[in-house]
Amino acid sequence: MDFTLKIWRQKDAKTRGSFQTYKVTDISSDSSFLEMLDILNESLVLKGEMPINFDNDCREGICGACSLYVNGRPHGPDTEITICQVHMRKFKNVGTIVIEPWRSKAFPVLSDLMIDRSAFDKIIQAGGYISASTGGVPDANAILIRKEKADESMDAAACIGCGACVAACKNASAMLFVSAKVSHLALLPQGQVEAKRRVQMMVAEMDGQGFGNCTNTGACEAECPKGIKLTYIARMNREFIAGKMGAQKMDL
Repeated sequence: MDFTLKIWRQKDAKTRGSFQTYKVTDISSDSSFLEMLDILNESLVLKGEMPINFDNDCREGICGACSLYVNGRPHGPDTEITICQVHMRKFKNVGTIVIEPWRSKAFPVLSDLMIDRSAFDKIIQAGGYISASTGGVPDANAILIRKEKADESMDAAACIGCGACVAACKNASAMLFVSAKVSHLALLPQGQVEAKRRVQMMVAEMDGQGFGNCTNTGACEAECPKGIKLTYIARMNREFIAGKMGAQKMDL
């Protein structure tokens, strides 16, 4: 398979970027998207040119590092899958593929297709944790949890923090990410110690990092590689209001 690639090139965070066009030929339809980029980079190195910088780690849809905007969609043409898991057979032979980084004020471009997602780390640091003693590991059935609650918590915990929700949102909102992180702890008894202040701190940090507001268009859910649902945003809003009311009562 042969492709024309229009790729965003940007030397560093302070340099103005632009699209550059490259040709790749004889690409196997079974190659993954990132393997195709590896092949391109090998050819660039052999020519004495700078390879294209892009983030990747596990290449198994777990780490969320492969944050690429491909042909107008976060993670490319497939659904509930990361771009590292997309194979070239998903694209039209002799077609053009446009590749660029996430576009968000809170995710500044570092170089080419690499972005700074430390804003997500700061949101987690603000409240995405639970208090726990440092003794031995308790038995799995020491704290009884209803199965439906455990399942719902695990579904929220599936979020890999890739940032596709931010890239898909017209407002660059991080509400789906934050709601998943709030919900998977709020649904469990272990998460109740910080429950009231957790959501307050994480939402405040989200706003402070420059993410936009949610207008419920649903683009985040549609593009989430792990199928995180909008219902978690509704849950987070309830947690936020409950936390605010609890804080006001404490102030009185």
